Amino acid sequence: MEPIDALERGRASYAARSWGDAYNALGQAEGERLLDPPDLELLATAAYMLGRDDEWMAVLERAHRRYADAGNRSRAAYCAGWIGVNHMLRGELGPATGWLGRAQRLLENEGDCVERGYALIPDVFRNAAAGDWEAAATSAGEAAVIGARFGDADLFALATHAQGQMLATGGRVAEGLALLDEAMVALTTSELTPIVSGLVYCGVILACQEVYEVRRAREWTTALSRWCDGQSDLVAFTGRCLVHRAEILQLAGDWNDALLEARRAGERLAAGFNQAAAADALYRQAELHRLRGELPEAELGYQEASRLGLEPQPGLALLRLSQGRGETAAATIHRVLGETTVPHRRAGLLAAAVEILLAMGQVDAAARACAELEGLAAEIGSELLRGTASHARGAVELAESKPARALVSLRRALETWHALGAPYEEARSRELVGRACGAQGDDDSATLELTAARRAYEELGAAHDLGRLDRSGADARLSTAHGLSPRELEVLRLVASGKTNKAIAEQLVLSARTVDRHVSNIFAKLDVSSRAAATAYAYEHDLV
Repeated sequence: MEPIDALERGRASYAARSWGDAYNALGQAEGERLLDPPDLELLATAAYMLGRDDEWMAVLERAHRRYADAGNRSRAAYCAGWIGVNHMLRGELGPATGWLGRAQRLLENEGDCVERGYALIPDVFRNAAAGDWEAAATSAGEAAVIGARFGDADLFALATHAQGQMLATGGRVAEGLALLDEAMVALTTSELTPIVSGLVYCGVILACQEVYEVRRAREWTTALSRWCDGQSDLVAFTGRCLVHRAEILQLAGDWNDALLEARRAGERLAAGFNQAAAADALYRQAELHRLRGELPEAELGYQEASRLGLEPQPGLALLRLSQGRGETAAATIHRVLGETTVPHRRAGLLAAAVEILLAMGQVDAAARACAELEGLAAEIGSELLRGTASHARGAVELAESKPARALVSLRRALETWHALGAPYEEARSRELVGRACGAQGDDDSATLELTAARRAYEELGAAHDLGRLDRSGADARLSTAHGLSPRELEVLRLVASGKTNKAIAEQLVLSARTVDRHVSNIFAKLDVSSRAAATAYAYEHDLV
């Protein structure tokens, strides 16, 4: 039996999506003889999937030259277009312009061909960069028509997803989502090339998250994870996939896993050229640190995200509020809102603005921000955004001393959070429900709601929110003997039994940081400075 040569091994490995083996075998074949251009494209793709962007472009350039030498001008233009787009996304304007111009010249006398559709893709990026979403969507739509006419599944899926993303970003959310769904159908029912498959997966998920379409984002993130896991040695797209997973895990309340995924994403993306994705990973880490009360780590994360070109808002403004710098937070959120016109981006900023302005006592300004948020929620049609707007309205009504009306808004928000499986958002709304009940003299209901909110914060590790509860005395009505909350009394009894903080955390299923904070609060409230003194106090006052 004759041994299989390197080229056949490379092709077989490519078909099996075993990228390391494909790259090595095809590289060996190229060294033994000059590969035909289609096989060079396979080698280039293997390099890309291994995260070797520079090699991908170098090999694709060789394929471009060999196509041109063979007189295949349309395929030479195809390769030139991909090289130009990659330079464009890196911000390398000179090489991008040169390669895209070459692609256009190669197509001048080629008549009607599918490559003319690919040549429209750079126009999508140019128009999007200028904020002209309609023009970007139009270019993408024209490319999709060409893809459909020539039966090119890659072009059709790539262009349809781009058109959907541009429409959704420009405010035509329902139309955009319908096109994104169509692109995903094309992805799951057609045999797309690996690079286009990854681009469509990531583009659709990003578009869904930008317009707060949580259910679709969850579904497609799970599908993307399966797609990535099924490919040996895959590096490309895995960093962005981890960022998406971190966002989904955060919403689901799995903060520890979310932080791990965001860190893995940051490490994987740090060595690549996708600085935008790397900045997103750093921002996600900063957000999780802020929620966990780890403010120095959050500060560093926002700074690093900013260094990579991301405006770290509204997270940084909310961090300033947590640091007691409310005036700075308010000035920042006003400034960013003044610069932001894209509807879905304003929505995220407005939710933060309501929180910051209420904390600063600017109730009228918060009410105006809330009204705009409600309008955008109705316009965009997102379930998550409607829940966010209902929570904001309840917070404003509570600040306006309208607790009965606040309860209606907050109950509506709670329904949304429960349906979406968003425990942190649910706890925040329950905290406000507890305050509204207390304002109407319903102490029993207030106790139930505030206890539930505190317990959820503890389980999540939401140190920032626990600290706010402690500082505000919102659940002072929950106080038991000697000013201790029910949870603090529970911790005191375990301290008195001789258990360490670590053992207490394990028994109560809390983080060690949360137990440390409870013990510190107990010491402060009982005016003691040691575990032995706390234990003695507990026995002296019949607390055990």
